[in-house]
Amino acid sequence: MRLGLAALLTALSLAAALPLPAAAGVFDDEEARERIEQLRGQVRGELAELGKRLDVVSRNQIDFANQVESIKADLARLRGQIEVLTHELDAAQKRQKDFYVDLDNRLRKLEQAQVEAKVEAPKVDPAQETRDYEAALAALKAAKFKEAATAFGGFIKTYPSGSLAASAHYWGAYAHSQAKDHAVAAELFGKFATGWPNDERAPVALESRVASFDALKDWKASRATLEQLAERYPNSEPGKRAKLRLKKK
Repeated sequence: MRLGLAALLTALSLAAALPLPAAAGVFDDEEARERIEQLRGQVRGELAELGKRLDVVSRNQIDFANQVESIKADLARLRGQIEVLTHELDAAQKRQKDFYVDLDNRLRKLEQAQVEAKVEAPKVDPAQETRDYEAALAALKAAKFKEAATAFGGFIKTYPSGSLAASAHYWGAYAHSQAKDHAVAAELFGKFATGWPNDERAPVALESRVASFDALKDWKASRATLEQLAERYPNSEPGKRAKLRLKKK
């Protein structure tokens, strides 16, 4: 059996400590001398192997330490990115909240102004009101969009509180959009949606207003109207389409 490393070291130390003549006196044959040399060679081999193992362990420890430092750096970078994203999300939510508050305040002021501006309108002839409305609608059906837009505009001024005012606003806005007068169309569609929010055409009016703003390349107003549509009429078809568009932006 091979001697243990400690035993080999001890034997080698004893052999090395004895003077050569004394060693010759103890081991007076060649076989003993060969065994001593074998032991010395064995010890040197063991020590060399141990040194190699120590080198491998040392290199592994260095590699491990480098990996740990790299992981720490990655974690620090990820924490920094999370902090930045969290800050940006908070800022975006605040801007959105401020936008809704501002929009709500503006709508309230507009509604209040409309209420304050309302005065008792002079009595009108219902039959004449109907005739004027039918004339404007006939022009629209005939695809005379500019003529229809003018006729509906005059109707709204003449009968601002009439029973057909809502339809006059809606079809007047449509006539303006077909005549490529998108600014007036957007205004009338907005007035219709604000003045008659429970009308079944209100979601369509807001969606048409978005189209007018898109034609004007007013992307900010377009997005604001999409958000208004998605919030007020989430279950309507225009509201669902608005939510899909907002997700894509």
